[in-house]
Amino acid sequence: MRHHRPVRRLLTAIVAVTPAMALAISGLTASGLSVSGPAPARSHRDGPVLQTFPMTEGPRLASRVTGQTPLRGYAELPPRRTEPFSLVGVTWADPRAAGDGRIEVRTRTAGTDRWTPWQLLETDNPDASGGTEGSRGASDPLWVGPSDGVQARMAGRRLPDGLRVDLINPDTPAQEADTRGPVLERAAMEKAATEKAATEKAAVEAGARSPKLPPRPVPRIVTRAGWGANEAIVKGTPSYTGGIEVVFVHHTASGNGYTCGQSASIVRGIEAYQVRSKGWNDIGYNFLVDKCGSIFEGRRGGVHRSVLGAHTLGFNNNASAIAVIGDFRATGVPAAARASVAQVAAYKLGAWGRPPAGRVSYVSGGSNKYPAGRTAILNRISGHRDAGSTECPGNGLYAQLPSIRTLAGGGPIGLRYQELGGASAYAGKFYTRGLVRPLWTLSTPSRMMDRFEVWLDGRLFAAAPPGNRLSRLQLPAGEHTVAVKGVHLSGRTAITSARILADPAPPEFTAEPQVSLRTGSVTGNGVPVRLSWAAADDNGLRAVRVTGSGRGVLGPDTESFDAAATLGEAGAWTVTAADRAGNTTSASVTRTLAVVPEAGAQRTGTWRTLRDAGHLGSEAAVSANRGAALTWTFTGRSAALVAGRTATSGRVRVYLDGRDQGVVDLRAASARYRQAVWTRMWPESGTHTVRVVVETGSAALDGLTYLR
Repeated sequence: MRHHRPVRRLLTAIVAVTPAMALAISGLTASGLSVSGPAPARSHRDGPVLQTFPMTEGPRLASRVTGQTPLRGYAELPPRRTEPFSLVGVTWADPRAAGDGRIEVRTRTAGTDRWTPWQLLETDNPDASGGTEGSRGASDPLWVGPSDGVQARMAGRRLPDGLRVDLINPDTPAQEADTRGPVLERAAMEKAATEKAATEKAAVEAGARSPKLPPRPVPRIVTRAGWGANEAIVKGTPSYTGGIEVVFVHHTASGNGYTCGQSASIVRGIEAYQVRSKGWNDIGYNFLVDKCGSIFEGRRGGVHRSVLGAHTLGFNNNASAIAVIGDFRATGVPAAARASVAQVAAYKLGAWGRPPAGRVSYVSGGSNKYPAGRTAILNRISGHRDAGSTECPGNGLYAQLPSIRTLAGGGPIGLRYQELGGASAYAGKFYTRGLVRPLWTLSTPSRMMDRFEVWLDGRLFAAAPPGNRLSRLQLPAGEHTVAVKGVHLSGRTAITSARILADPAPPEFTAEPQVSLRTGSVTGNGVPVRLSWAAADDNGLRAVRVTGSGRGVLGPDTESFDAAATLGEAGAWTVTAADRAGNTTSASVTRTLAVVPEAGAQRTGTWRTLRDAGHLGSEAAVSANRGAALTWTFTGRSAALVAGRTATSGRVRVYLDGRDQGVVDLRAASARYRQAVWTRMWPESGTHTVRVVVETGSAALDGLTYLR
């Protein structure tokens, strides 16, 4: 409310005339008039819901003492013992009367002799009841917690008639909360979500292309049954208006000295105060939010409907109101409460396609700021003071409205694929065998989302509630666009998409794996071999994997792999080709490595046997005679000549099945033995003859190895 310095000085003058007069008028000293010592402890479940005490005027007494002109605006309720209560307010007879004074109260904590300091009640909120018959003017109520004593005073130039102090006890059995309400609501919501998820899964698996959109999610709300609304005192049936055009944000001005465990009691107290004390037909606000962010259903009629409330004089039609529990004239609301206000505002406005961050032209029905018929340009989320001359919702909360509009009116932020299960990325495109499980994420909290939609090639494929982040699609062969659209409660959207190529066909081997001997060192009993193949896929290979006697993961263009085979043992290799979609095809090959030593060769010319552990089998045939030859005959698929290389070695000529294969130079800068110096392979196994002839220098031949 507006603070009046002259009125404050009146109060100061009255209570400062003399110590005796101060005691007589305000009772500011000890509880010596009607309250003495703590009252016997009584449960807050005892006593009435409503207690009323008239305030009496006392300015003539001050006039006799001071000799000044009588103060026409002073009334008080002396300190007195009461039945238990937790909420206090001051009401007067005519709801249209607007007193210009200050109302202050102080209370005694239940079961003690401790009195609170004087606390100011907010009185500048115009009556928003719409002229309900029998209604009274009133201050905003103040939550004081369990109390059993009260004192009140008011000073000003004009005092309304019929001033009285109203005390509310929200914790009597008649006002007790039915905790089954929110439990039943959660169970119903969980059941509906489970059934909807099952329906969606069945539709997806059946390939449905016209799925139903999930119901618009309702914020997590403590229902009237949940906070213990006294439906017996509610008068008449709810009235409904057109679409919601604006949401007004209020504060209850009931103080911040409460715990969130007391919030339901405060809401019950506000209901009782507005119905029993002010004479309204129900609580005026459509929603209430406590400082911990809990949302409470306000006026009866359905949170999803446009219920006509009593909250903003001249602007109740086509509007909804959210009251934050507390006094925010000097401080802002916590982040949790801010988020809940934004969620409810987006829920109500977005349902009618109204942008929460937008503005609206509203024709006033008549308020103390906009006469009836005048058009007000309002933000879709406005403070009470935007429509009426009032401090509500307090400077602190009012300064936070821009951030609330941003949160309520924002689109989905940071929507992206977290994973495309069943698909893999390659060169900027995704590939799958057919089944794709898109998993998405975003920065916007789920509570601010309406739903997610999954689109396939421009058609709606599936829809999911805001808590879901996963879908399933079975894609036919070909290239597709899979998009996820996030729909905010405000109606704004964001989209993330990906190109996905569905490829159910595996790669093919255009040449089966083959094993051939290759040149190189024979270490121990291991002879160098080469595995070769050719594989292809219409949409490209991703990788090739070799397992068995040799192992390796190779690039998509690789068509050979070097390994070693052990003399006298069968070697087995499996080549697996994988395409970009994850399809695979495998082929295997098995070969046994054998050796024909130099002693098993047919000799021509002069040869001697050299025994040295450095040679294969610890022996080699050595000759320096031009024309000397060794000849081997074998049956196999590949052969390799094993010889020694030294600085004094010469050259040999090789003949295969009688055909000249050329010259092999055995010279080397440093001695190396057990060297496969010449190899050949054939696609099929067959009998072949290899003849080696010395041309120059000397030659040390270990023998011939072959694969069969």
